[in-house]
Amino acid sequence: MQFHHHGYVSGDPRVENAAGTGIDRPEELPDETDVLIVGSGPAGMLLAAQMSQFPAVSTRIIERRGGRLPLGQADGIQPRSVETFQAFGFAERITAEAYNIGYMNFWGPDPEDPSRIRRTSRTEDYGLKISEFPHLIVNQARVLDYFAEAAALGPGRIRPDYGVEFVGLTRDDADEYPLAVRVRHVEGARAGEERTIRAKFVVGCDGARSGVREAIGRRHVGRFAAHAWGVMDVLVNTDFPDWRIKCAITSEAGNILHIPREGGYLSRMYIDLGEVPDTDNRAVRSTPIEEIIRRANEILHPYSIDVKQVAWHSVYEVGHRVTDRFDDVEDGDGRTPRVFLTGDACHTHSAKAGQGMNVSMQDGFNLGWKLEHVLTGLAPASLLSTYSGERQPVAQQLIDFDREWSSLMARKPHEISDPDDLANYYLATAEFPSGFMTRYEPSAIVADDRHQALAEGYPVGKRFASVPVTRVGDGNVVHLGHHARADGRWRVYAFADPDAAALGTWAEWAASADSPLVRFTPAGADVDAVFDVKVVYPRSYDEVDLLAVPEVFRPRTGPLGLMDWEKVYAAGPGAWNSVDIFAERGIDRRGAVVVVRPDQYVAAVLPLDAPAELDAFLSRAFAG
Repeated sequence: MQFHHHGYVSGDPRVENAAGTGIDRPEELPDETDVLIVGSGPAGMLLAAQMSQFPAVSTRIIERRGGRLPLGQADGIQPRSVETFQAFGFAERITAEAYNIGYMNFWGPDPEDPSRIRRTSRTEDYGLKISEFPHLIVNQARVLDYFAEAAALGPGRIRPDYGVEFVGLTRDDADEYPLAVRVRHVEGARAGEERTIRAKFVVGCDGARSGVREAIGRRHVGRFAAHAWGVMDVLVNTDFPDWRIKCAITSEAGNILHIPREGGYLSRMYIDLGEVPDTDNRAVRSTPIEEIIRRANEILHPYSIDVKQVAWHSVYEVGHRVTDRFDDVEDGDGRTPRVFLTGDACHTHSAKAGQGMNVSMQDGFNLGWKLEHVLTGLAPASLLSTYSGERQPVAQQLIDFDREWSSLMARKPHEISDPDDLANYYLATAEFPSGFMTRYEPSAIVADDRHQALAEGYPVGKRFASVPVTRVGDGNVVHLGHHARADGRWRVYAFADPDAAALGTWAEWAASADSPLVRFTPAGADVDAVFDVKVVYPRSYDEVDLLAVPEVFRPRTGPLGLMDWEKVYAAGPGAWNSVDIFAERGIDRRGAVVVVRPDQYVAAVLPLDAPAELDAFLSRAFAG
């Protein structure tokens, strides 16, 4: 990480200096705020951590609970989420305490005695081959803790206002703060007191029973499937040999999805409770834990579990629902969206595909920088319409995937023609559950793919996949994408031509007053405050004369005007890096420019020798 650029830091460099609204931030919930986040789940806390990087914007987050979440229900962390954690600065720490899924084993009835189960296949987890980041299991409560830390240590010093619940809202566009939000204190000395908070924007991160969703008249579309599952986090003694390996188990008595948890002892089990008749009236949700354990042992025969402690358990019916729209305006309305929905407030599904928390966090990541851009005048208000347009299709894809995965998991043995088909499906669909299938359609912030051939490995609209490169300043091999933090900045990667002639022309233009990189950077701000511009040379790092590199890649920033030595890279291969990013990502040797949004999605692939196209693209994305 980089620090000292604003002067010597002797303490923890993760604690950033308070700035803007983070200076003397009021303890009590104020009467007015730019952004009000309702709910401190995964989407809400990521959004709070993101907004803390924007101290020019006042942001508050309210939560009905009286304090932090002690035990979360979600636990699956996909590689895309760990990649996101890297941008927020805590991927390594959370990985160290999590359970790393290395394998997934599959069990089915023994053909010689179908009353007994046997292992049918072992498969490496998809996370091992699809990303440099692992597939983890860790309690949702710990994920929220890390985001809460990032929010509290950021310049905005954001901390949740606990013990405050959302009651309702109204909108009046004639007011500077168009949203009148009714809240109620439910904890402490002010318990029972109601008041109205004025806000410019409200984000509903308040779960499947979202009051914000109800207040704006949105509705869940979908239904509950007629199948119930018991879920329990347990500490056990057992003779089941794969207790510390993720397993899908099918037997004549039902099905189990077994997922080891962090800490070396805890495991989660999803236990098939069977079809639910229409006349059940959700009585299945009262199934006692003793019955869930009995079912688990019946399915595991000839193995068994001796449960020593149940940390948490529940019963749910699979539901697949997505909200009709993720904001408070209709297509063609013409108004600026003011209220947004994220996470379970706008999409619900089963937990077995491990997607809920992951997709919810990407909702928050997609929205945060857009709110900042609009509120600080960097981008037009129309940018906010892209949130629902981008995230609603992703939610529908999730519902479709989860419906198929849940159906496969719930099959009875006689319905399975190929004992390996579940394992094959698990591996064949790896890109989606890893979180890497999302591809945003062309818009003001996603260019078309007319120049895709210049960088085939960076599909426009998909997330920027990192590759090791050599940092010229110190010769260290680092992942190019890992340098990008969740700080609201766009990344512009210039991949140089062999003799760097085209690069030199481009760099001279990029630093000129005519360049959008200069025009859209606020006066008085650091030269890289909005656009973090980097260069990758197609040669060994020791062949690059860093001090001869164009100055746009060596900006002087901060109050001391210190030169940044970490924006110039070499592609390799070399003694310490066997990967050539040009070959690995199919980058044209004539050079290319790859533009990446603040949420790590590729916005454009453009020619190095056509700067006017970059100007045209950014002129659409930013305010003139």
